Amino acid sequence: MTKLRHRDEELFYEAILTLRTQEECRRFFEDICTIKELQAISQRMRVACLLDSGKNYLEVSETTGASSATISRVNRCLNYGSGYREAIDNLKKAGKLNDDGSDLEK
Repeated sequence: MTKLRHRDEELFYEAILTLRTQEECRRFFEDICTIKELQAISQRMRVACLLDSGKNYLEVSETTGASSATISRVNRCLNYGSGYREAIDNLKKAGKLNDDGSDLEK
C-alpha cells in the first residue's frame, strides 16, 4: 500500500509541475479541491507570508481570520520545514511578494 501511495503522490506532484500558467493551476486545483480546501490552503499561505514578514499571531489572525491553531502550525512549518520558506523566497525573487507579506498589486 505504501508503494502505491508513493507512486500516486509522485504522479500528483508531476501533474502540478506540468501546469504552466496561473489559470491552468486554478482550473486544476478547482477540480481537485473543494472550495473550503482551496480557501484553507490559500489562508495558510497568507499566514506564512505574514509571519515571515514579522507580524505577530494577533495581527495575522485579524488579517486572515485564521485560528491560533492554524497560525501555530504554519509557524512551526515555517521555522522547521522548508516548503513555505522556499515558496516565499521564490515569490520574493519573482517580485510577487512585498516584505510586509502582502502581494504586489497587478
